[in-house]
Amino acid sequence: MTAQWQRKRAILQTLSRGDFVSGEHIAEQLGVSRAAVGKQITGLSDYGLDIASVKGKGYKLYNPLFLIDDERLVAGCANRCFYFDEIDSTNAFLLNHAEELQRGDICIAEYQAAGRGRRGRKWHSPYGSHLYFSMHWHLQQGMAQAMGLSLVVACSLVHVLQQFGAAGIGVKWPNDIYLDGRKLAGVLIEMNGAADSGCNVVIGIGVNIAMPAPQGELIDQPWSDLQQLESMPDKTDLALALYQQLLDDLQLFERDGLAAFQTRWNAADIYQGQEVNLLLGEHVVSGRYLGIDEQGGVLLDTANGQQQFVGGEISLRKA
Repeated sequence: MTAQWQRKRAILQTLSRGDFVSGEHIAEQLGVSRAAVGKQITGLSDYGLDIASVKGKGYKLYNPLFLIDDERLVAGCANRCFYFDEIDSTNAFLLNHAEELQRGDICIAEYQAAGRGRRGRKWHSPYGSHLYFSMHWHLQQGMAQAMGLSLVVACSLVHVLQQFGAAGIGVKWPNDIYLDGRKLAGVLIEMNGAADSGCNVVIGIGVNIAMPAPQGELIDQPWSDLQQLESMPDKTDLALALYQQLLDDLQLFERDGLAAFQTRWNAADIYQGQEVNLLLGEHVVSGRYLGIDEQGGVLLDTANGQQQFVGGEISLRKA
């Protein structure tokens, strides 16, 4: 941890007690000037934190922080773990170091300055609020072997979240996770390599744990977070469970393919049998959603009969 983040964490730890804390008290604890505290507080707001500043009362953190216990994370992983308070993107970090990594190495950050989702969308990544997790993998047979991989990862994530008490959870093709009809988590898979030889894969996962209100207002679709559960999961336990589930499921996928996950996918699929619109660029195809085929593609019962759609920039929407 850098000296800069040691100071930021010390301030946040003080503010996490729930009451207003004066700037003078924080300055005395840290051994810095009152002006330096004000500058740090202003800087923390840039990380998506909702901090109140009231004259005569001081500062208050509106939302609780959920931070990884990095020592427990490292102890619980057989692979290498890279943990950051701040990073551009956990996916980008692993892609940039792919040749130095082993299958199963992970990167977790508390804040992403350039987090991204599917189709280039921005993934809002406020500090200490959610889980930003990426895992490195290598496919010996190349990109062709990755067909259906995003669905497998979605199944892994559903299984883990159910273990932590998330009822009413499901998947929307190809890899969005919904809780009670609103988006809870997403998956972004990125690759480099050849279609018919070995390729490096990075599996990026973002899970909403406790969304700060100002950040929630920036999101253009209904969202949910784990605060809705009866018992809030420990973030480190969640990360370790996801790490182990991915290891198990990725090895199963390599051995038996997508067929091994068909039952799990069908049980979680929120659009099964419903009327949907499939967006392919400017083109829209409407029909009844029949689930997925053996490649992980969408099956639709349309006016022109049963049709299959796979790959490319496709979005699925309820009609």
